[in-house]
Amino acid sequence: MDPIDCITGSDALRSLFRAPSQRALDKEIDHIDDVAADVIGAAPLFILATSDGDRVDISPRGGEPGFVKVLDRTHLAFGDLAGNNRIDSYRNLIGHDRVAMLFLIPGLEDSMRVNGRASITVDEGIRRQCRSGDRVPNLAVIIEVETCFMHCGKALRRSAVWEPSTWPAADERPTGADMLKAHSADPAPVDEIASALEDAYQRTLWQPGGTGDEVPSTS
Repeated sequence: MDPIDCITGSDALRSLFRAPSQRALDKEIDHIDDVAADVIGAAPLFILATSDGDRVDISPRGGEPGFVKVLDRTHLAFGDLAGNNRIDSYRNLIGHDRVAMLFLIPGLEDSMRVNGRASITVDEGIRRQCRSGDRVPNLAVIIEVETCFMHCGKALRRSAVWEPSTWPAADERPTGADMLKAHSADPAPVDEIASALEDAYQRTLWQPGGTGDEVPSTS
């Protein structure tokens, strides 16, 4: 790509935007209040951002509403469930404990952001608080909350992400198997990859992390 003129100073950046409203400045709090706890209790999904100081990783975390637990006004916790076992986020936390979380509730355009410091624990008491039904995770993540605030719904409203009428048909977008085949250069046919992937989902979806293989080999 040819060189382009990029903004490098905060003053030049600020000049491109109108000043934020006082309400936008005041909405940030340093704890989990009752409303924030209600949002967390209703959210079946959040997006987790971590970093190793060089590379930034982001991943979705989902479960039954309330799977993220409010331990007190400044601490949250969630248990691990089966993933692809790359453990990118957890490896990041060993050396860099800063995290960001974006909580989403289906049908609600507004979301909630939480920033803080995270630690990984195998403490049995915390793991049991983070259980899903009778499933106790093999580890839990505790977040010490530093900031919490509502994020406006303009992006979700523009995208109409909660409107089924806007969703592309199955034949209008790639599948997970399509992406997996392309990115891993797997020689197996797409339908074989899709079948193996679905089988892994069915077998390990609710298992504690560290067991099973969410993206199995088809060779």
